Amino acid sequence: MTVSAVDRADLRARVERALARFLARQRVRLAAIDPALLPVADALEAFVLRGGKRLRPAFAYWGYRGAGGADSDAVVATLAALEFFQASALIHDDVMDASDTRRGEPAVHRKFATLHEKSGWHGPADGFGAAAAILLGDLCLVWSDELLHGGGLDPATLARARDVFDEMRTEVTAGQYLDVLIQATGDESVASAEKVARFKAGRYTVERPLLMGAALAGAPPAVAAAYSGFGLPLGEAFQLRDDILGVFGDPAQTGKPAGDDLREGKRTYLVALAFERADARARAVLDDRLGDPALDGSGVAELREIIRRTGALARTEARITELTAAALVALSDVDLDPVADDVLRDLAAAATDRAR
Repeated sequence: MTVSAVDRADLRARVERALARFLARQRVRLAAIDPALLPVADALEAFVLRGGKRLRPAFAYWGYRGAGGADSDAVVATLAALEFFQASALIHDDVMDASDTRRGEPAVHRKFATLHEKSGWHGPADGFGAAAAILLGDLCLVWSDELLHGGGLDPATLARARDVFDEMRTEVTAGQYLDVLIQATGDESVASAEKVARFKAGRYTVERPLLMGAALAGAPPAVAAAYSGFGLPLGEAFQLRDDILGVFGDPAQTGKPAGDDLREGKRTYLVALAFERADARARAVLDDRLGDPALDGSGVAELREIIRRTGALARTEARITELTAAALVALSDVDLDPVADDVLRDLAAAATDRAR
């Protein structure tokens, strides 16, 4: 049986054990404050432990190993902090997009709205759910910092990676705002969509985790440069694949309803290309139907057909291929630990060749 790239060195299981230990300690802390916080512990355990590809810790770990870093449980636990930052971003993203599901389950804000309804509490259930999700996302952001510093690495080693971690969190938040902004303004430009893809997800999926690993290993500048050359285009390719899945993905694979990005009005690279290439009639349909929360199956099919007919889907697929090829060339520009080099190439395929 072939071991997946994320499972090499038993990494996925080790990351999940580190997350589970941390969450068990947090459950005790929350319960000591007030038993009413136990639903918070339950929700975050479910969200963090019952899903996720663990790609970010994998890129960070193998970036560390590629730069000559020695394996340790402390390194794995420290890099598991990336999963709490990912959880924070996703929980907040679902609130901003009014998404009802995540990974095939109710989104966190929907879970707490349901808790409110079932409990017969005062006020609007949806408002309570949104407020709870914002706070749970904030708590995950706090915990990302706590686990980073409590993973077991000595302060001097950890300090080398701190700037990368901080920059990553600022970039993602800025990218999230730009994503909201271009939806509000109706910005249809490919350049804006590319910038959002780069900062909202591209850099923090691959490049910044790799640079964190390199920093922890004390890697020379040449390794960091190669990791940036590999990670930035690969992260953009990862986001473009996500954009395709958001429109054409199988709900059984994506865990979200078919065409959800179309209902949310996402101004992705894929959609921006469709606007750029569409004729007057097709543009009118895009303007009218994109972002309609009541968009039904026939509406989704109509928008998908426009995206296909304009060549936007084919061009986005080609762009993924180009970006991935550029990333692999950059990885060839530096001598890495051979095992890590092999795994990083496998991770590149895992990040960009996901099933529909």
